[in-house]
Amino acid sequence: MEIIKGIQTQRGANLNIKGKADKILDSTITSSTYALNPDDFFGTVPKLLVKEGQSIKKGDPIFYSKNNPRIKIVSPIAGNLKLIQRGPKRKIEQILIETSENQESFIHDVKEWKELDREGIKTLLLNSGNWPFIHQRPYGIVAIPEETPKAIFVSTLNTAPLQVDFEFILEKNKENFQTGINALNKLVDQPVFLGVDKSSSNNFFEKIDNVQHYSISGPHPSGNLSLHIQKISPLNMGDRIWTVNCEDVANIGSFLSSGEFNPKRTLAIAGNAVKSPRYYKSMIGAELGPILNEAGITESPVRVINGDVLSGSLSSISGHVGYFNNLITVIPEGNIYRMFGWLPFKDNKILSLSNTSLSRLFNKKGHEVNTNLNGEERALVITGEMEKLFPFDVFPMQLIKACLIDDIEKMEALGIYEVVPEDFGLIDYSNTSKLEAQETIRQGIELMINEVG
Repeated sequence: MEIIKGIQTQRGANLNIKGKADKILDSTITSSTYALNPDDFFGTVPKLLVKEGQSIKKGDPIFYSKNNPRIKIVSPIAGNLKLIQRGPKRKIEQILIETSENQESFIHDVKEWKELDREGIKTLLLNSGNWPFIHQRPYGIVAIPEETPKAIFVSTLNTAPLQVDFEFILEKNKENFQTGINALNKLVDQPVFLGVDKSSSNNFFEKIDNVQHYSISGPHPSGNLSLHIQKISPLNMGDRIWTVNCEDVANIGSFLSSGEFNPKRTLAIAGNAVKSPRYYKSMIGAELGPILNEAGITESPVRVINGDVLSGSLSSISGHVGYFNNLITVIPEGNIYRMFGWLPFKDNKILSLSNTSLSRLFNKKGHEVNTNLNGEERALVITGEMEKLFPFDVFPMQLIKACLIDDIEKMEALGIYEVVPEDFGLIDYSNTSKLEAQETIRQGIELMINEVG
């Protein structure tokens, strides 16, 4: 394996939280309903192709993007469309599918996929529902198929708290992963960039062919693709870079081997409110309740998060697996308040990045955390604390302020094209102003999509 570049950063922080999933893969937990949430597809306005009560096959299109009808989201399961849940202004919030005993699939002809040109492989991925697995920078939206990217990035390392081990979950799926890489190479003019953990040795990702390997080291957010893109293939005006989640590469490879849409999700159930944190075989949109009951919940009430504690989305025990998630985090609700919690050196068991806390000297095996904010929103003042934890070549506070006042020119000059909301997850956790930085950046990106495109 030849490493074309090593990415290393000292800025950032690793949050040592109890409840990391053990490397035990449990059998698939059955689900009676599956859900698709249009909000999982940032920047996509859904247009329905089905009606309530309609019978559908696995792989049948459920809705398409209003801005680009070629982009279709398909059903992960065969069954009946049970419910279309709408919110204010008739916004589609969830599409619920009740599974049936007869699991009939829509099968595509993939025998000659290796002979297809670029447009041919795009059409195949679009028609089969595999295209939404491919995301685009800037903005972190579903890739626009009419464009050709400057590069494609896949990272096998995620440094967020309690994250999954992709080598473990894909160790029996090497051939499909390689097939997926080969297909992605048809979409770009240079081999895919594949990021690997510098501290790991002899993992199978190092033996993947037809890629440009680069290594990653350092604290979170060193695993974020925004940093990798900035260090290896920076975005210039008009450039497009595509990214694909690790397991989704294998799902694309599985489709090209069988012709059947593969909604596989290997989930890590983690967090300090989980009795037996481990991995489970599941699928996109499956019910969380049966899986969480199997893993065991040690406390009540709890916060269920689709994703990690820094940048995941709120769910519930009665919720469903997010479209792109490999991690479900469960932590206690923060409904217990500390007396005199503002005093320095008090309650040092609480995980903190502040120098006034001695928490980093305790609980080396992991901290018990909850959802307490430990303070309220305060004035946003220049302290330099954001820059210490932000390894990107972007001024985080200035960019946040530009987004708050909707100043498009300043947002462009300060690097809005180079980041996505999850890059600000650690800032959300650590900044003393208690500012919702990720939500501010998300609103800024939405403004850029609507006004600039």
